[in-house]
Amino acid sequence: MTNPILDLLLTRRSVSANSLTEPGPSDDELELMLRAASRVPDHKKLVPWRFLLFQGEARAAFGTVLAEVCAAEEKDPGAFRLETERKRFLRAPVVIAVISRVVKNPAAPEWEQVLSAGAACQNLILAAAALGYGAQWITEWYGYSEGVRKALRLAENERVAGFVYVGTAKEKPEERERPKLSDVVAPWRP
Repeated sequence: MTNPILDLLLTRRSVSANSLTEPGPSDDELELMLRAASRVPDHKKLVPWRFLLFQGEARAAFGTVLAEVCAAEEKDPGAFRLETERKRFLRAPVVIAVISRVVKNPAAPEWEQVLSAGAACQNLILAAAALGYGAQWITEWYGYSEGVRKALRLAENERVAGFVYVGTAKEKPEERERPKLSDVVAPWRP
């Protein structure tokens, strides 16, 4: 028996941001992906995440910001590194920053809210794969940078859950080894 949802889950593979190219998702496809990303467990309906889109010229503009922040935060990053940062968001047609935002609520612990933002990242990459696109969820240094936090205008209760790069895979990624279930699954015993 074939089940397309299980087939997608069992075959999904991240595609390196460096291996993505045009075309990216259309506006309608991007809306579908974001709607799917919004349909995650969300205890107490707090919506503990939001999305920032980087498309078109915004990718290069944010690359300039990344290079400036890198130069300010790192000791002598060098010209090659700064050029890499300038081009970082140009690796894919669309980059989506998933922002985790914790809302104080005694009935919904912080950990559950952070996991909800992670689930939003996962749903984004699953939706991209379902639409035939390649995607990669990454953080890298700029996901933790104070200067980048300021550039993204994050509130005190916000942090980057990840950057999801989306585009067309230049080539199908090779399968990688997965853990054996016998190594990661065990029955609980009293």
